[in-house]
Amino acid sequence: MRLSPAQPLGAGLVERELTLDDVPGFLWTPESSSGPVPLVLLGHPGGLEPMHPRLVGRARQAAASGFASATLELPGSGERPRMQVVDEARADLRAALGAGEPVTADIVDRLILPLVDAAVPEWQSLIDEVLSLPEVDGPVAISGGVVAIAVRLAVVEPRLVAAGLFAGSFVPQATYDEARRVTIPLHVLLQWDDEGNDRQAALDLFDAFGSAEKTLQANLGGHTGVPSYAGEDTARFFERHLA
Repeated sequence: MRLSPAQPLGAGLVERELTLDDVPGFLWTPESSSGPVPLVLLGHPGGLEPMHPRLVGRARQAAASGFASATLELPGSGERPRMQVVDEARADLRAALGAGEPVTADIVDRLILPLVDAAVPEWQSLIDEVLSLPEVDGPVAISGGVVAIAVRLAVVEPRLVAAGLFAGSFVPQATYDEARRVTIPLHVLLQWDDEGNDRQAALDLFDAFGSAEKTLQANLGGHTGVPSYAGEDTARFFERHLA
C-alpha cells in the first residue's frame, strides 16, 4: 500500500490518498489521538470521485468518535477496468425497470456476485495494510456500501466486530444464505419509502441475520431522505463496539 502525504481537512481530520496494488482509495485519521485507534471501513456504491464529499463527512464523524476510516474504489468503478458481466447485468436491470418488468434473480446474481467475489479479498488486504500502520490497531467495523459485500466480509473476516448496514441494494439469494452465518452486532438502516428498493427484501434480509444483537432503524422517506439523527445513532453503535 502506498500513501500520499497527509492533508489536514480541518475539524480534526487528516486525509491521505492510498493505492493498494493498483486500486485507489483513501485513509482518514483523527488529527490527534492518545494512541492507536480502531478502524471503520467506509463502504459506498462505487465511484470514489463523486462520492468523496459524502465519504469525507462520514470520515469526519468517525474521527469525532476517535476512529480511523478507510475505503477503496469498487471493482469496475471509477478509473478501474470495467467488469463486462456486471455492465451487461446493469444494462439488463435498467431495461427491466424501464419496461416495468420484475428484476429476475439471474440479473441480480450477475450484477452483485462478481462484485462481491472481487471486492471482498481487496477489503481484507486493506485491513491487513491499514492495521500495520502505527496509528491504527483495530478493532475493525464496516459502515454502509453494497450490503452483499458487507455480509460476505462479516462471514469471512474474523477481525470485523460490528457492521452498520444500509438496507437497499439488490440482494442475491446467496447473500440471504450467508446472512444466517453472520453473528457480529448489526445496526441496519432502512428508508421505508425508498422507491428504488424492495422493502420486503430488506426486512427478509434483516430476519435472516444470525446475530444475537441486531437493530433495525426504519425511517420514513426516500433513499436520500435519511434524517441526521440516524447518523448519530449509527455513531453511538460504533462507539459501543469499537471504543
